[in-house]
Amino acid sequence: MILEVLTYPDKKLYQRSREIVKFDKNLHELLDDMYETMIAKEGIGLAAIQVGAPVRALIINLANEEGAQDKADLIEVINPEFLLKEGECVYQEGCLSVPGFYEEVKRAARVKLKFQDRFGEPREIDADGLLAIALQHENDHLDGHLFIERIGYNKRKKFDKEYKSKKSKKDKKDKTRSP
Repeated sequence: MILEVLTYPDKKLYQRSREIVKFDKNLHELLDDMYETMIAKEGIGLAAIQVGAPVRALIINLANEEGAQDKADLIEVINPEFLLKEGECVYQEGCLSVPGFYEEVKRAARVKLKFQDRFGEPREIDADGLLAIALQHENDHLDGHLFIERIGYNKRKKFDKEYKSKKSKKDKKDKTRSP
């Protein structure tokens, strides 16, 4: 089932998600619904809080060499904990919860993460490149943060101005439609 994606400035996006202790049918359904939602919204990652579930779960599905997102490449991460963050890189990020806005963000170039899979089994992953960026971006959601908090003062002011302008135009359009 495709779920609603919460968007900025929804206050739920700023809450810290709680650890998952039950690896049951409800969790599996949430993960499956998150996948359907992420694909429908043309994303490469999604944290549970973005669909209103304040639990420490995220998914990532990067495109393969052919440019397709193969479900066989889906990574489901439950209760992530970074063991290593090293190096530095800058990558242009976007977010399903901040639609239409992209900006460069500085993050660790390489990460090592321990987590559990959908069955509660312990796993580890070493990542660099886009996967490392996506893991950090989605984990930020679990801690109640959006990428726009990492873009620097001047770029954030620009974002706030653009957001208010878009919201103002939308509100005016909505008012002209109402009876």
